[in-house]
Amino acid sequence: MSWIQKLYETYENCQSMIGKVASEKEVPLLPICHTTNKVQIEIVIDHQGNFKRARVVTKDDARTIIPCTESSGGRTSGEAPHPLCDKLQYVAKDYAEYGGSKNSYFAKYQSELEKWCTSQYKHPKALAVFNYIKKGRVIEDLISYKALIIGDDGKLIDKPEKKSKDAPDIFKVLKDQSEAFIRWEVEIPDDKCSQVWEDKTLWDNWINYYSNTKQEKYLCYVTGKELLSAEQHPAKLRNDGDKAKLISSNDTSGFTFRGRFTDADQACGVGFEVTQKSHSALRWLISRQGSRIGDQAVIVAWATSGVDIPDPLADPLGILGEDNLQSDDSDNVSVAQNIAIKLRHKIAGCKSELGDTSGVVVMGIDSATLGRMAITFYRELTGSEFLDRLEKWHDSCAWVHDYGYNPETKKRIRFVGAPAPRDIAEAAYGSKVNDKLKKATVERLLPCIIDGQKIPRDIVDSAVRRACNRAGMEGWEWNKALGIACALFKKLNEEEGYNMALDESRTSRDYLYGRLLALADSLEQWALNKAREDRQTNAARLMQRFAEHPYSTWRTIELSLSPYKARLGGQSQKRQAMIDEVKNMFDTQDFINDKKLSGEFLLAYSCQRETLRPKGNSNTNESESETLSETDQ
Repeated sequence: MSWIQKLYETYENCQSMIGKVASEKEVPLLPICHTTNKVQIEIVIDHQGNFKRARVVTKDDARTIIPCTESSGGRTSGEAPHPLCDKLQYVAKDYAEYGGSKNSYFAKYQSELEKWCTSQYKHPKALAVFNYIKKGRVIEDLISYKALIIGDDGKLIDKPEKKSKDAPDIFKVLKDQSEAFIRWEVEIPDDKCSQVWEDKTLWDNWINYYSNTKQEKYLCYVTGKELLSAEQHPAKLRNDGDKAKLISSNDTSGFTFRGRFTDADQACGVGFEVTQKSHSALRWLISRQGSRIGDQAVIVAWATSGVDIPDPLADPLGILGEDNLQSDDSDNVSVAQNIAIKLRHKIAGCKSELGDTSGVVVMGIDSATLGRMAITFYRELTGSEFLDRLEKWHDSCAWVHDYGYNPETKKRIRFVGAPAPRDIAEAAYGSKVNDKLKKATVERLLPCIIDGQKIPRDIVDSAVRRACNRAGMEGWEWNKALGIACALFKKLNEEEGYNMALDESRTSRDYLYGRLLALADSLEQWALNKAREDRQTNAARLMQRFAEHPYSTWRTIELSLSPYKARLGGQSQKRQAMIDEVKNMFDTQDFINDKKLSGEFLLAYSCQRETLRPKGNSNTNESESETLSETDQ
């Protein structure tokens, strides 16, 4: 139960954040006994319960904090009304009169609201809502204000007659208007907060009322104290429609605990307030900083103190921000050093805020079914351990990456650092990799980041094979795959001490062959650019074959260079001299050996290509233009 204890600690440390949101997508940290829902209609009444006006709520303003019970907070079907804000079938007595398509639960809603309004914890806004809904004209008033639309038969219409920009507002936010969710605004003289979802006094009154309806106490396994028991545990952890739960004791079917215990509390006892706070904290953390993989899996890392920490599944672009990664420095080695320094400064800043002993938790959750959720990954670390391991990952798996042109920022995405796990999955298995394989790959890479485990060889081999096959990818996609493959191979072979800069003293067979391929590729590309020809070079087309049979393929590539050298004339002499220099570094037996190359040749290819790139030019080989010739004249 340590995960729920850590979440409970996080909630207690972050109470100043309750109710606050930074964006519409972020779920706020909720007070206990509350949940959020997307609403479609807002009704304004006065303090006596008289209707004043109504409006359709836009999608940007739809998320609303509402009071809930344990059963209503986790309802999937059946009669479980929220105590104040709910759907039309709950709050509208005249729902059936206007052709509501589902069962009406108004009687139960009215009964539960009346109990609250007649208790010592009643609130004037809740009482005003109760006085209004008793009149039984909610839908009638909404129709009069054109928030709901009826047809010639006097019933709510299913859809507008034809699609157009002039369609009623309700159909812009909802397909079936009878499913509309209602929230209330109560205007009371001298009360500046008319919105019930922002009134903290109403929050407190509901919490006190609902808490006092509970009587039985059990041992809470989290705090070790006798606390009010939780009958059900919250859902909606990953999104507003998420019904899967981490803790469930429903034994009416499926035999969750029967045969081992006589009742659910013997299996797991968690206090009502503890589970409410813990689940609210988890939902808040997921919406705020969780990394989603597909539709179901989520991985979230957080500090229990509430201090912001770097996302372990992000690349430097995600951690530092694109503006901090762009550099006008023409020396690629200097760029790498600058990025490394910025990342270290970021991590050092987090260390000073966290301290050495502050707790950090990394947690992964996933669900195989709609109703049950499981914890797939869980680690507790000190702040220093977490940041040291993250820093080691970004140092040992760093490479020069070129992800192409970003049309939103109108900048080229080029940075130095470790790739993100989801990008690694796409580089290894293709951009159209299915969610199941992507999720499995990210989950396998997570221990490499958090625990320092060795990177799986099969993932590295897949990335290397795909980077060798340029034919099936566009230029930007292949450049991305190349950078990631180099980063992974470097990480897998840390003991070799590979650098991002070209190592002209390294004489291994695979490394030298990689340099040769890059030199041949750039010479032919230079000649093609001179002639304004837009096609792949022979070296690019034969790259996969070269990786399998380097010696025999090199002979083909070298012979194909003759017409391009003739086209360039004397300008090609410097490049040819570089090719001859690399060939002379081979051991004779290594050169004529035609066995398959390892991923090391990609490292050499990438480094040699970076060295040939003119200073100040960040373009890739596919668009180097005639600037290549400037370095060879």
